[in-house]
Amino acid sequence: MTAAAEQKALIRARLDPLESFRPAEPARRSDFDLNPGWSGERPRPLREAAVLVPLVEREEGLSVLLTRRADTLTSHAGQIAFPGGRLDPGETPWAAALREAEEEIGLDPSLVEVAGLSSSYETGTGFHVTPVVGFVRPGFEVRPREAEVADVFETPFAFLMDAANHERRFYDLPDGGRRWFYAVPYQERVIWGATAGMVRCLWERLQCEAA
Repeated sequence: MTAAAEQKALIRARLDPLESFRPAEPARRSDFDLNPGWSGERPRPLREAAVLVPLVEREEGLSVLLTRRADTLTSHAGQIAFPGGRLDPGETPWAAALREAEEEIGLDPSLVEVAGLSSSYETGTGFHVTPVVGFVRPGFEVRPREAEVADVFETPFAFLMDAANHERRFYDLPDGGRRWFYAVPYQERVIWGATAGMVRCLWERLQCEAA
């Protein structure tokens, strides 16, 4: 088995299989993990969503396909994100993740091999997000939907899975409170908030299981 095949096998082994998904289960991780005093302000009910964590199989190693949200959006404008969005009624997270990736950046679902599910994540804005990890064959053409996506780029998977690159940052609120969040600076960009939180969750799965 090649090193690339071994890495893919390891990642698959650390993820939850699709059949284990239970829509009623609470999120395993959240924006509130670093802010326990914030727990009383959680929006209810949570809106179901999914993101695709696209691991592109490059010759030099895996890379992660990420987007920068359009500056004109009403929420999370300009932030780095995985392709994704809300689930349609009766839709599975993996179907939604593939659909949203095709709609947002033109990623052909036939080029994506779904590997499994990472830890579900609750955002401070009231979403219950299921991260769907998939291996992407090279050769795809990116076609960003201008109304939603300003940019599409790749970040080395090894860089994101290096805990030395995971920073804890904060911002102060007008009422004197403080909100903590994960951030992963890469070149001129900063991956932060829920996206960085989900990166951290995936790292924890790989690290803890391998320990």
